Amino acid sequence: MEKELHITNRRLLILAGLIAAVLCCVLITYWPVLSAEAISFDDERYLVINPLVQNPSWSSTKHFFTEVFEPSTVPGYYQPLAMVSLMLDYAMGGRPDNLMPFHITSLCLHLINTSLVIVFLYMLFGKIWTAVIAGLLFGLHPLTVEPIPWVAERKTLLATFFALWCLIIYIRYSYKRNLLLYLGCVATFVLSLMSKPTTTLLPFLLLLLDFWPLRRLNKRTLIEKVPLFIVMITSAVVTIISQGRTEYVTMPTKCSFVQNLLVFCHNIVFYLYKVIQPIKLSSYYPFPKPFVLLNPEVLTGVVGTCVLLAVLLISLRWTRALITGGLFFFVAVFPTMGVIGFTKVIARDNYIYFPFLGLLMILVWFLERLWSRISDSLIRKIIFVAFILIVAGSESIATRRYLANWKTTETLYQHMLSLSPTAATLNYNYGCALLKDNKLDEAVNHFRRALLGNPRHVGAHNNLATTLQSQNELDEALKHFRLAAQLNPYDAEIQNNLGIVLRLQDKFDEAIRYFRQALQFEPDYADAHYNLGVVFELRGEFEEAAKHLTETLRIKPDYPNARTKLVIALVRHGNALIRQHRFDEAIPHLNRVLQMEPNLVDVMNNLAWVLSAYKDSQFHNPERAVQISQRACELTGYKEPTLLDTLAVAYAAIGDFPNAITTAEKAANFAEAADKKQLAQEIKSRIKLYKNNQPYIEPSRD
Repeated sequence: MEKELHITNRRLLILAGLIAAVLCCVLITYWPVLSAEAISFDDERYLVINPLVQNPSWSSTKHFFTEVFEPSTVPGYYQPLAMVSLMLDYAMGGRPDNLMPFHITSLCLHLINTSLVIVFLYMLFGKIWTAVIAGLLFGLHPLTVEPIPWVAERKTLLATFFALWCLIIYIRYSYKRNLLLYLGCVATFVLSLMSKPTTTLLPFLLLLLDFWPLRRLNKRTLIEKVPLFIVMITSAVVTIISQGRTEYVTMPTKCSFVQNLLVFCHNIVFYLYKVIQPIKLSSYYPFPKPFVLLNPEVLTGVVGTCVLLAVLLISLRWTRALITGGLFFFVAVFPTMGVIGFTKVIARDNYIYFPFLGLLMILVWFLERLWSRISDSLIRKIIFVAFILIVAGSESIATRRYLANWKTTETLYQHMLSLSPTAATLNYNYGCALLKDNKLDEAVNHFRRALLGNPRHVGAHNNLATTLQSQNELDEALKHFRLAAQLNPYDAEIQNNLGIVLRLQDKFDEAIRYFRQALQFEPDYADAHYNLGVVFELRGEFEEAAKHLTETLRIKPDYPNARTKLVIALVRHGNALIRQHRFDEAIPHLNRVLQMEPNLVDVMNNLAWVLSAYKDSQFHNPERAVQISQRACELTGYKEPTLLDTLAVAYAAIGDFPNAITTAEKAANFAEAADKKQLAQEIKSRIKLYKNNQPYIEPSRD
């Protein structure tokens, strides 16, 4: 018993040492990923504009876990663990312009997954060296790059992490049949699904392990999977509902059986080819055009799949390894095959990060058989080891080269466009990146290319028009905004953008109509309220302008220029009301302005004049007028004749005629010095009233 324990411990030490060596190789190879700065595809939603990720808190965590059927910040399926993981990285200093904390976590997860792959294969087959070789090739393979620098694909790494634990625990359970192990298996399956539901078919993978190499497939093993199948079905329903409500989902019934079959066959051969020959890798693989059987690429997929299935079936005569590993790969990759469509691409590298495991099972089986045949020859062993090292080295070099494309957003999209130059999505996304860098001409060029690839691309029309507007090409901008509005008539942003161009063309009535439509679709749209306020101000409708600018600040208190525009609108509206002798309406507006900007001397002067010179107003308050006028004069050093004149009027209104006379005479002197002769004459006429102990009263309006 002691000898057996000693051997076991020795094997574990060897395994741990080899895993550490593998992880060092992987870490060295992947080290450049820490400096990657590329923002790819849906990274915007997951990080750049995600308010919950950018506000690490229990409240954000609650949102992620409770928004089951309608995720609010990232439309699509339920993935709370992935979102919380990104939120924690943000709390640790991760930012859109500092992706290193996100990449550190992702790289650590890949290293852990690599070690778990080795442990899984060792527990399954009991061979240390073959498990380590397979794990090394997995950890270094270029197809495993994508989930690491791509921030949004944290979900792939997390889902694989928990799925691997589920498989490892299940293997342990198959020997011990312990309830706690079984519950651990169920729990890790749930956690995997809460990271990314692409591991939905995991119970079928466990059955495949029961078939081979565990060889325990029977009625009992089917029954024990029932709770797992319940979890699987629940997850599938939640995924389809949440995806359908918040994004889009294409059900199998929307495509013909032949179409779905062609997609499946194409992808099987496509992925296997990329595994063997990992070149021209990309995060975007568009559908081959035309997607018909006569297309050589599609035909190759069909023929290749048929040959592959035939080989797997024939292999049953002498081993279960090939068909089990093959089916493991097929089943694991099936949720991303597009039969139930969640994306607009036919394939992605990250889709086989977890399914890779099925191919590794075949590899371990093959290496064991190969080793048993060459174990008696030293030369063959050396050749074998050299070949493995060459393959690993080649993978490492290819991975480094692919990682270089993730250096910046620009280099990433340039790489993808070099492989798919006409792809509308790539041209559009690259145009958006160029727009952020203020490379307007290049952005326009790529938006136009996007529209050549897809004339109905709403975002390309909208962003092209926005860029053209900034270049003052208003007529063409208006044309593309109108096309965008036709394609998506209920988009508030597009309606607002249309209004902006029309405002710039002085077509105020039409602009107002589009701004109002934007507010119908989105009542709390701050931009539309602000733009309405600007248009109404330009039309001289200051009351309406003030109303919408007030709404802008209610929705977004820090909205740029809104406060200044509101003050101007209130001042102009107040002044207009004063000219109309509508003092009771004017004074509240002027008071509100002074609450916002206490040191606006012109507003203070107008308010003090109304409070002191218009005796018929219910707001007649000369005492307050004196206070306001004194403050205005203090701010200007008692040198501004208009302000001194108002102060004199206020003094006279409270019966302080000596001060009124002194102040008025000073005002008259300053007016004459400034060559304001008419003002000087008006002040002198008022001095005569003060000397007769009479206040100045503005004539009433008939």
